[in-house]
Amino acid sequence: MSRSVPGPTARPVRETTARSADGARPHIEVYGSEDAPAIVLVHGWTCSTLFWAAQIDALAADFRVIVYDQRGHGRSPAVARGGYSTDALADDLEAVLEATLAPGEKAVVAGHSMGGMTLMAAAARPAFREHAAAALLCSTGSSNLVAEALVVPMRAGRLRTRLTRMILGARAPLGPVTPLSKRFLRYGTMGPGTAPDRVAVCAEIVHACPRAVRVAWAQVLGSLDLDAGVRELRVPTAVVSGTADRLTPPVLTSRLVAELPDCVGVTRLTGMGHMTPVEAPEAVTAVIRRLAEDHLRAGADRGGHRDEADRESAV
Repeated sequence: MSRSVPGPTARPVRETTARSADGARPHIEVYGSEDAPAIVLVHGWTCSTLFWAAQIDALAADFRVIVYDQRGHGRSPAVARGGYSTDALADDLEAVLEATLAPGEKAVVAGHSMGGMTLMAAAARPAFREHAAAALLCSTGSSNLVAEALVVPMRAGRLRTRLTRMILGARAPLGPVTPLSKRFLRYGTMGPGTAPDRVAVCAEIVHACPRAVRVAWAQVLGSLDLDAGVRELRVPTAVVSGTADRLTPPVLTSRLVAELPDCVGVTRLTGMGHMTPVEAPEAVTAVIRRLAEDHLRAGADRGGHRDEADRESAV
């Protein structure tokens, strides 16, 4: 993938790959001190490690920040047609955790969109259970994504679902980034007030995703059912969502909060869309930092607090 998109100003202390269950080789970058508490950031559909630039820069001075490209994205190679599935998402995360963390070492694991779905898919896996101290589900959902999406401005029903599926799974190339393509991207994935430079960054990242990879993952997300995975996510888990998110709208957030065994806070970002780590980087970073401070440093010897589960904040 081209590095024309501005990445983090911090430089990785290490770049490596992991070997997944089927031989896939996700590309990994590690920032910050190798001795610091670990945070693992998992990006979403059509994105890459560049999506987390703001979080890397804000957190790498105090934590070891581990990011990786999902298979077929960024610098992780594409795989054969049958290699795209929720099991593959879980396999790759397990491989990354095992490649970057010492046995028994704990980390905060944060996932945006398909990255959050990766956490749900891996929730019952041994490596996730061994290494996850706390989790963040950011702008994501566990099922019914196409039926609930608000990309098509019409009443819910079969027609809207059919049109949404056609749009999200479109095989046409995205082409170069243009003023019109940025307008479409803002409408579908970002809040109406998002700054133009942040729209431009997201557009460059999304348009860099190979068409075949974009389509393959769209098919997986179109039939997603990770409701059982939400109930297996037994670590303290925070939730972040944008109130203007058309791809994973607030109804999906409410379902996650209701099903999570140990929800330790909900942050609803007023006016923000789906790309919350780029649209509202300070707010998302603050939630990740709080999880790390509570569950890696001060909270290493105590679990999540059930009395926090009903606390919500709006930004």
